[in-house]
Amino acid sequence: MPEFAVSAEKNRWLRLKMAELGLREEDLIETFVRSSGNGGQHVNKTSSCVQLKHKPTGLQVACMRERSQSINRFLARRELLERIEAASGALTPEMKRIEKLRKQKDRRRRRAAT
Repeated sequence: MPEFAVSAEKNRWLRLKMAELGLREEDLIETFVRSSGNGGQHVNKTSSCVQLKHKPTGLQVACMRERSQSINRFLARRELLERIEAASGALTPEMKRIEKLRKQKDRRRRRAAT
Protein backbone atom coordinates (compact mmCIF):
# COMPACT_ATOMS: atom_id res chain seq x y z
CA MET A 1 0.00 0.00 0.00
CA PRO A 2 1.35 3.46 -0.85
CA GLU A 3 2.24 5.97 1.84
CA PHE A 4 0.36 9.26 1.65
CA ALA A 5 1.37 12.78 2.70
CA VAL A 6 -0.38 12.49 6.05
CA SER A 7 0.90 11.43 9.46
CA ALA A 8 2.21 7.91 10.00
CA GLU A 9 -0.63 7.31 12.44
CA LYS A 10 -3.25 8.12 9.78
CA ASN A 11 -1.49 5.87 7.26
CA ARG A 12 -1.49 3.06 9.84
CA TRP A 13 -5.19 3.63 10.61
CA LEU A 14 -6.04 3.47 6.90
CA ARG A 15 -4.11 0.21 6.47
CA LEU A 16 -5.86 -1.36 9.48
CA LYS A 17 -9.31 -0.18 8.42
CA MET A 18 -8.83 -1.51 4.89
CA ALA A 19 -7.73 -4.88 6.30
CA GLU A 20 -10.69 -4.91 8.70
CA LEU A 21 -13.17 -4.38 5.85
CA GLY A 22 -11.29 -6.71 3.50
CA LEU A 23 -10.54 -3.95 1.00
CA ARG A 24 -7.50 -4.53 -1.17
CA GLU A 25 -5.58 -2.06 -3.35
CA GLU A 26 -6.07 -4.43 -6.30
CA ASP A 27 -9.86 -3.91 -6.00
CA LEU A 28 -9.52 -0.16 -6.55
CA ILE A 29 -9.44 1.69 -9.85
CA GLU A 30 -7.78 5.05 -9.29
CA THR A 31 -7.87 7.89 -11.83
CA PHE A 32 -6.63 11.45 -11.62
CA VAL A 33 -8.36 14.42 -13.23
CA ARG A 34 -8.10 18.17 -12.96
CA SER A 35 -10.01 19.53 -10.01
CA SER A 36 -11.95 22.75 -9.76
CA GLY A 37 -12.60 25.37 -7.12
CA ASN A 38 -10.16 27.12 -4.82
CA GLY A 39 -6.43 26.75 -5.35
CA GLY A 40 -5.87 29.14 -8.23
CA GLN A 41 -3.47 28.32 -11.00
CA HIS A 42 -2.17 25.25 -9.17
CA VAL A 43 -5.41 23.26 -9.51
CA ASN A 44 -5.85 24.39 -13.11
CA LYS A 45 -2.49 22.90 -14.14
CA THR A 46 -2.29 19.70 -12.12
CA SER A 47 -4.50 16.62 -11.91
CA SER A 48 -5.05 16.68 -8.17
CA CYS A 49 -8.63 15.35 -8.12
CA VAL A 50 -8.74 11.63 -7.30
CA GLN A 51 -11.51 9.32 -8.45
CA LEU A 52 -11.70 5.89 -6.82
CA LYS A 53 -13.91 3.02 -7.85
CA HIS A 54 -14.29 -0.18 -5.85
CA LYS A 55 -14.67 -2.98 -8.42
CA PRO A 56 -16.63 -5.53 -6.32
CA THR A 57 -19.30 -3.09 -5.04
CA GLY A 58 -19.23 -0.52 -7.85
CA LEU A 59 -19.05 2.35 -5.34
CA GLN A 60 -17.33 5.44 -6.70
CA VAL A 61 -15.80 8.44 -4.89
CA ALA A 62 -14.23 11.66 -6.16
CA CYS A 63 -12.14 13.85 -3.87
CA MET A 64 -10.83 17.32 -4.71
CA ARG A 65 -10.83 18.84 -1.26
CA GLU A 66 -7.10 19.65 -1.06
CA ARG A 67 -4.50 20.97 -3.49
CA SER A 68 -2.26 17.97 -2.90
CA GLN A 69 -2.92 14.82 -4.90
CA SER A 70 -1.42 12.63 -2.18
CA ILE A 71 -3.73 14.01 0.50
CA ASN A 72 -6.72 13.65 -1.84
CA ARG A 73 -5.75 10.00 -2.41
CA PHE A 74 -5.89 9.42 1.36
CA LEU A 75 -9.19 11.31 1.75
CA ALA A 76 -10.80 9.44 -1.16
CA ARG A 77 -9.87 6.08 0.39
CA ARG A 78 -11.21 7.20 3.77
CA GLU A 79 -14.51 8.29 2.21
CA LEU A 80 -14.77 5.05 0.24
CA LEU A 81 -14.23 3.06 3.45
CA GLU A 82 -17.04 5.02 5.15
CA ARG A 83 -19.40 4.35 2.24
CA ILE A 84 -18.60 0.64 2.20
CA GLU A 85 -19.11 0.51 5.96
CA ALA A 86 -22.44 2.35 5.65
CA ALA A 87 -23.56 -0.03 2.88
CA SER A 88 -22.85 -2.97 5.17
CA GLY A 89 -25.16 -1.50 7.82
CA ALA A 90 -22.51 -0.45 10.34
CA LEU A 91 -22.77 2.90 12.12
CA THR A 92 -20.15 5.26 10.66
CA PRO A 93 -18.79 8.37 12.41
CA GLU A 94 -20.72 10.57 9.96
CA MET A 95 -23.95 8.72 10.75
CA LYS A 96 -23.29 9.15 14.48
CA ARG A 97 -22.75 12.89 13.98
CA ILE A 98 -26.01 13.24 12.04
CA GLU A 99 -27.92 11.26 14.68
CA LYS A 100 -26.52 13.49 17.43
CA LEU A 101 -27.64 16.61 15.55
CA ARG A 102 -31.10 15.11 15.00
CA LYS A 103 -31.47 14.42 18.73
CA GLN A 104 -30.39 17.97 19.58
CA LYS A 105 -32.93 19.39 17.15
CA ASP A 106 -35.71 17.22 18.60
CA ARG A 107 -34.78 18.29 22.12
CA ARG A 108 -34.90 21.98 21.14
CA ARG A 109 -38.23 21.49 19.39
CA ARG A 110 -39.76 19.86 22.49
CA ARG A 111 -38.46 22.65 24.75
CA ALA A 112 -39.84 25.34 22.45
CA ALA A 113 -43.27 23.66 22.35
CA THR A 114 -43.73 23.85 26.14
